[in-house]
Amino acid sequence: MVIFDVRREIERECKGVNIIMPNILITQYCVRSCPYCFAKKHMSESSPTDMLSWEDLIYLADFLWASGERKFRILGGEPTLHPEFNNMVLYLLERGFDITVFTSGIMADSKLLEAEFLFRDLPPERLNFMCNTNDPQRTHTPLAEQESIKRFFRAFGNKVSLGLNVYKLDFSMDFLVQYINEFGLQRHIRVGIAHPIPGKKNLFLPLDAIDRVIERLFSYAPLLDRFRVKTTLDCGFPLCRISNDQLGWIQRVTGGQTRFGCNPVIDIGPDMSVWPCFPLSDFHKKSIYDFNSMREVIDFYQKYHDVVRIEAGGIFGACDECTFREEHICSGGCIAHCVSRFQNEAPIRMKDVYL
Repeated sequence: MVIFDVRREIERECKGVNIIMPNILITQYCVRSCPYCFAKKHMSESSPTDMLSWEDLIYLADFLWASGERKFRILGGEPTLHPEFNNMVLYLLERGFDITVFTSGIMADSKLLEAEFLFRDLPPERLNFMCNTNDPQRTHTPLAEQESIKRFFRAFGNKVSLGLNVYKLDFSMDFLVQYINEFGLQRHIRVGIAHPIPGKKNLFLPLDAIDRVIERLFSYAPLLDRFRVKTTLDCGFPLCRISNDQLGWIQRVTGGQTRFGCNPVIDIGPDMSVWPCFPLSDFHKKSIYDFNSMREVIDFYQKYHDVVRIEAGGIFGACDECTFREEHICSGGCIAHCVSRFQNEAPIRMKDVYL
């Protein structure tokens, strides 16, 4: 009965959610080449000099503010490579935005020193960094990069939370807990799964590996509890593969904030193009100038999400008759798997589901 109530709470929150928060790419260039990278295809087709201009940054700030958005999520590539990164962050803070920067933590020493001086007194609520971190024992990471990341952690401490993108079954979380304890980082880890890029080749986890990923993830629950580290699941985890005990634990440590949806995230590139998420960066791409508000952008891409879900309820055959999906508790896994499957079939479906 307790677990049933937890599922009802998830349903209530999912139906009431109205999250906009687009990701703004200020540069397409990155300092790393992660084998699972969702954005690799997108960045490979862009010039390293393709960076957001001040004029377009101001336009986007006005656009989001008029849409009622008070948070600004900065991405890349590696956003700190933008020559105006520090000044742009200062401008957005002055405008009243709370800022999250998604970064590798690899910054030039001079820019890091300047950023530390400018932002050290800000509370994490105004400026925080989501650092996607690779396990140096499992993903090749040069020593110079490892040292650069540690300098970043020392500089920003409790403004930093960690992210882990799982693309191997033997992933570890020990190194993340060590970083948190050593550098005083936020006691939070975001865990995501590497998804396919429809029509392209990238390293991702096949559907038959999801059960083993979930089992290994929850094997770290005692360690995370011991050091009071909360864990949230990124989109793409299907609810049906998570046991009642596992669900109870994840809802407890997140305060009931974990949802099992797959909705348009919305990425906006330096050229002001917009798409629903990185794995679907070629899926009905538009210009932000085609819209009058973020609500219009969300509604536009939600329409296409809904069409795909009509053609394929979810990533598993059982999703078609799943009560979790019917009751909007779970969306049925990552939509990129469905779109990828369509590309390899005869074109017999509604044209809107194809790239």
